[in-house]
Amino acid sequence: MSASASNSVDPPELLEPSSCDTAAHALSIVRDSVITGEGPTTKGRVHFSRSLDAIDAAWCARILTASALEQLPVSREEAEALFEINEAATERSDGGHFDDLLAKAIAHHAAAESGLPVPPRSVALAPHTDIESWAPGYTSKVDAKVLEWVAGKMRGKQLNNRRLTAMVATFLGVTALPLAQQLPAVFDIGM
Repeated sequence: MSASASNSVDPPELLEPSSCDTAAHALSIVRDSVITGEGPTTKGRVHFSRSLDAIDAAWCARILTASALEQLPVSREEAEALFEINEAATERSDGGHFDDLLAKAIAHHAAAESGLPVPPRSVALAPHTDIESWAPGYTSKVDAKVLEWVAGKMRGKQLNNRRLTAMVATFLGVTALPLAQQLPAVFDIGM
C-alpha cells in the first residue's frame, strides 16, 4: 500500500474485513469511490470519477487478502463487487494490477464453487503468482453453472481484461463447448 493510501481515512471495514460479506461491502465502497471520485478510499488525493488507479487496486487487494479471509475462497458477493468495479472504471492508471486481481479472484471463486481445492488468498491473489501455477488442472473440472454465471457477467460488457478473457476462454473451451457456442460474442479469442 502506498503512503497516500495509508494516509486516507481507514474505516474498519476497509482495513480488516471479518467475513466475505464485510469484504463485499468494503469493495462496494471502493466501487462507489471509483464512480464518484469521492469517498473514504480517495481521501487526501486527487481522484477522478470513473477512474481506477494503483491505490484503488491496492485497496481491493488489501480487502480481499485480509487475514480473516485467508483460508476462505473468494465468495460470489466479492466476485460480483469486483465485476462492478471493473465495469465502473472506464479509465485505468493502475498498470494492470486490478485486471490481474480480478482474473485471479474469479478463478479462485470458480474453482472453489466447483468443489476444487484452492490455495490461500495470499498465494492465489498475489501479483507475483500466476493463475497457471495453481489452477492448470482445473479447466476440465469447473462446474458449468459457475461458467454460465461468469459468462453472464461478461456478456455484453466492454472487456479490456485480457487475462480474465483468456482464463474464461480456456475454461469454456475445455468444459462447456455447448455454452461456448452459445456465447460467440462474449469475448475475442484472437487476442
